Amino acid sequence: MTAAKEAGKHVGIDRRAIPLLAATGISVTGDGAFLAAAPLLAAALTRDPVQVSLVTAAAYIPWLVFGLPAGALVDRWSRKRVMVLADLFRAAVLAGLVALLVTGWAGLPTLVVVVLLVGIAQCFFDSAAQAVIPTIVGRDKDALAKVNGRYWALDTVGRSLLGPPLGSAAFGLSRALPFAVDAASFLTSALLVRLLPDTPKPDGDHEPVLSAVKVGLGHLFRTRELRVLAFSMGAYNGAFNIAMAPFVLYATDVLDVPDPAYGALLAMSALGGVIAGWQAGPLTQRMSYRQTMAVAHTTQALAWAGIAVAGNPWVTGFLLALLGAGSSLSSVAVGSARQALTPDHLLGRVVAAFRLFGLGLAGLGALAGGAIADVWGLTAPLVAAPVILMIAGLVTWPFKRQL
Repeated sequence: MTAAKEAGKHVGIDRRAIPLLAATGISVTGDGAFLAAAPLLAAALTRDPVQVSLVTAAAYIPWLVFGLPAGALVDRWSRKRVMVLADLFRAAVLAGLVALLVTGWAGLPTLVVVVLLVGIAQCFFDSAAQAVIPTIVGRDKDALAKVNGRYWALDTVGRSLLGPPLGSAAFGLSRALPFAVDAASFLTSALLVRLLPDTPKPDGDHEPVLSAVKVGLGHLFRTRELRVLAFSMGAYNGAFNIAMAPFVLYATDVLDVPDPAYGALLAMSALGGVIAGWQAGPLTQRMSYRQTMAVAHTTQALAWAGIAVAGNPWVTGFLLALLGAGSSLSSVAVGSARQALTPDHLLGRVVAAFRLFGLGLAGLGALAGGAIADVWGLTAPLVAAPVILMIAGLVTWPFKRQL
């Protein structure tokens, strides 16, 4: 019996992870409402696809500037305290946006700034949350796959199934309401995170932040599997946002989806994602991490191409569900790989480095998607994304040996 399984036998892996899973389920539901309401608010303020895409990009750009320093700091601070403070900060920022919306002072620049600030706090929270999981459950592959599967399944339910319909419906009642819901979800998440077991601070040296960042990047680039997966995840997220950033305009203008139904359309991606996330353990046992990631690339490429060809909201909903299944598996595979192959005192930095590639390129993809739509039309991003995905999938697949 491995050390992780031995620990699980005595302390109960699932029980110790319950506060984090519960906090995830609640806060990402608020995020799902935010992710549906923010582009709707942007589209209500302007019909320029570049400006609408800028709102989506603002959620990811902080990882390009703050991601690596945040990871280095997470590796020397109490990760539990970092998560609580990040939640409280996001709640305060969103409460400020609600006040500005109610008083009529909020415009597109205000929305972009709010999304940027929430993204900066997310750099700290996500690095800490992913780093704390192996501290609680150990590094056994099955244990990590189980917890990560539940984590990403809950993330998918809240962010894609429950949150978007809630956000679009609430936006129909009041522009401020979905952002108030997200603020309340962060306050609840902070209370739940406080219930996590106290974990010791990482025992790494407190070298200067820049030196600490270099050490983390060094581990990532020296570990071949992590290196390939980091670039693969970047290509995956970048292509996804090329198609998704202007998708609100494609859905409303081309598919004729009304605003209240837009969140329901996005929620379809959760159906496949929840099933795949819950079955992540058996599925990741049959495939290597790189094989799983390559399959996810192919799945997303087929989904976007099918949406472009069909031009039908019902077919689009089915293909978004297929896309969600691939995305959920890719998240579990990448998360488990970096947790299994990285020592604890470097884990915050490695998580941040992955986010730098994954979410940083997602932000650039959002800007590219807006530019492509502006020049060649709203269907063009749905054609460009599959080309990138198929190339990245071929590069990711381990033809010479299994990794």
